[in-house]
Amino acid sequence: MMNAVVALLGLAVVHLLAVASPGPSTVLVVQTAAVAGRRGGLIAAFAMMLGAVAWAAAALYGLQALFARFAWLYRVFQVAGGVFLIYLAVMMWRHAREPLPEVATIVRGSDRQIFVRALLLQLGNPKIMVFFGSIFLSVLPQHMPGWMEAAVLALVAFDEFTWFALLALTFSGGTARAFYRRAKFWLDRTMGGALALLGLRLALSAR
Repeated sequence: MMNAVVALLGLAVVHLLAVASPGPSTVLVVQTAAVAGRRGGLIAAFAMMLGAVAWAAAALYGLQALFARFAWLYRVFQVAGGVFLIYLAVMMWRHAREPLPEVATIVRGSDRQIFVRALLLQLGNPKIMVFFGSIFLSVLPQHMPGWMEAAVLALVAFDEFTWFALLALTFSGGTARAFYRRAKFWLDRTMGGALALLGLRLALSAR
């Protein structure tokens, strides 16, 4: 039981670091909150959370089914997941000095339009599932009870909504954008370093 709690806490921390790394999803929530206000920003945050949970569930149950049938795939995914995390880390370090990416959409619209736009952005990035698979392999046991699977998805939902809702509440007033842009370099470098270490650990553990 204690090992499961430690694994879940590790997942919560690593995933929250990943969510906090600036990217297109962050930009969309920030822009929506700045243009459409607090309500629009929170709707976008909720949509981002749903998209992430969908990808997390696909990674969690899909990988478990494959590993139950083909045990050798577990080690293959360990190596591949480690390499992918290291690649992400390198990309973050290389582009840390670049400004936040712009999302080529108009963020004004009805609540439904805001929700659909944010959800499609999140679901349109299948690399999220690969990322979740890599993280799950690194910090979670290979065989988990049902309650732990539910806890994993609940933690993903909590981290995603908490972070994006915080952004929505912060940027709906339009006063923190300059600070966030200045902090991007250090956020990218911190997250890149954490991902690199996690990737090395994952790849080297495939024995």
